Amino acid sequence: MGRPRVLAALAGVAAVAFGLGIAELAAGVLAPRASPVVVVGSLLIDLAPPWAKDAAIALFGTGDKVALLVGIGIVLAALAAAAGILHTRRPLAARLLIVAGGVFGIAAAVTREGASVLDAVPAAVATVAATLGLGALLRRRPVEDADPSAPTRREFLAWTGGAAGVGALAALGGLALQAGARAVTAVRDTFALPRAAVAAPPVPAGADFGIPRLAPVVTPNADFYRIDTALQVPNVDPADWSLRIHGLVEREVVLTWDELVALPLEESHTTLMCVSNPVGGGLVGTALWLGYPVRELLARARPTSRADMVLSRSVDGFTASTPFEALTDDRNAILAIGMNGEPLPLEHGFPARLVVPGLYGYVSATKWVTELEVTRFDAARAYWTDRGWSERGPVKLSSRIDVPRGTIVAGDTVVAGVAWHQHTGIARVEVSVDDGPWREAELATAISADTWVQWRYTWDATPGQHELAVRATSVDGEVQTPRERPVVPDGATGHHRVAITVQEVSTRR
Repeated sequence: MGRPRVLAALAGVAAVAFGLGIAELAAGVLAPRASPVVVVGSLLIDLAPPWAKDAAIALFGTGDKVALLVGIGIVLAALAAAAGILHTRRPLAARLLIVAGGVFGIAAAVTREGASVLDAVPAAVATVAATLGLGALLRRRPVEDADPSAPTRREFLAWTGGAAGVGALAALGGLALQAGARAVTAVRDTFALPRAAVAAPPVPAGADFGIPRLAPVVTPNADFYRIDTALQVPNVDPADWSLRIHGLVEREVVLTWDELVALPLEESHTTLMCVSNPVGGGLVGTALWLGYPVRELLARARPTSRADMVLSRSVDGFTASTPFEALTDDRNAILAIGMNGEPLPLEHGFPARLVVPGLYGYVSATKWVTELEVTRFDAARAYWTDRGWSERGPVKLSSRIDVPRGTIVAGDTVVAGVAWHQHTGIARVEVSVDDGPWREAELATAISADTWVQWRYTWDATPGQHELAVRATSVDGEVQTPRERPVVPDGATGHHRVAITVQEVSTRR
């Protein structure tokens, strides 16, 4: 690429950076939820086919949203550079390219849940600012054999750097104006959880083997997986929050935050799992939750006999279809406000979310929940069921090997991991070496049938290449299937297998 084209590309990138910065400032003043990058990213999440979402989770895990934002930035920079180069030969085509991006941003903004006309303003501002900025910068581009009074290369670089700098400062100003996150964080940090009317039994002494690199029986909040469709974490002030229960009910119920925290809350340990978790994956964790039984809330509304599903809705428009019986039977299905002894972290649903043992999160674990619509499966569909996933999502019997991994030394070796079948429980875990006979492992003491359980097995490791496999048997007699199936449409199956290299003792350093 020649020097003139490089300078044109720089002008394009600087102009778009300027436009996006001004847009962030406009969003901070007029529409905090309508940052162009965020709304475009959210729309891409919604439009992405299931295989693309699965691939992103498999590649990046809980960093999938960061990866998406980085990807958007790279694509924007490439398109901006292309617009700059194109403008030197076909100015109208370059402007149309920028306008097309702006129209896409406007569409992404106004089609979001709860959008208003003002949400279109930031993307529109970005389009106008980038278009005008590109023209202005290219007019200052140095031209060979030009009049000595024409702009120099140094002056051009100063202008492009200045435009990008103004954009960065404007973006920072917009972020400063978008103070909702900090305000809600401050509210959360000063909120003291009410004392539980029904405290959870203490974690049994034998529940955690304390083996290095084995997942702890209770997952710290900072390590708990996060998979959802919210590119920007919703900032919900508890003072403005309420839960509406409606649909096939005899009376509509609206519950405020003050009413919720005044109820006799209950503690319970529950293991949650994402349906996108591959065999042996880490998208599963256990926490101590504090909340109020959903069955009691539904009882206030007196659902009709026709109901067989509850459609929960998040403040950002996400929906989940939960079987009615899973919210009204004896399991600890709760509207949670606390996680491991503190208010819910913002990214895990503050101020309130659903926790339902025995179901994958896509049909139950709605964060930032604001509505429970009592309805029927044949009358309503949820976010993921519209995208090819099954409408009901019972958790499958699963087990995982956490240790050992990689290369080890010959001799007695602890093989350990976790197994789960929420709301049923684990009766036995077995380990196989090189497809040999299944040997029973030792189970830790389970907290409850709604949580995973640790297991361990002592293996006399001999030198060479080996493969370990694990399977679990549930309390009701079901044996984990060896059949390998992908996560779509209702969760992966198969035995977790781990390849191990065992070295002679003499190789130890």
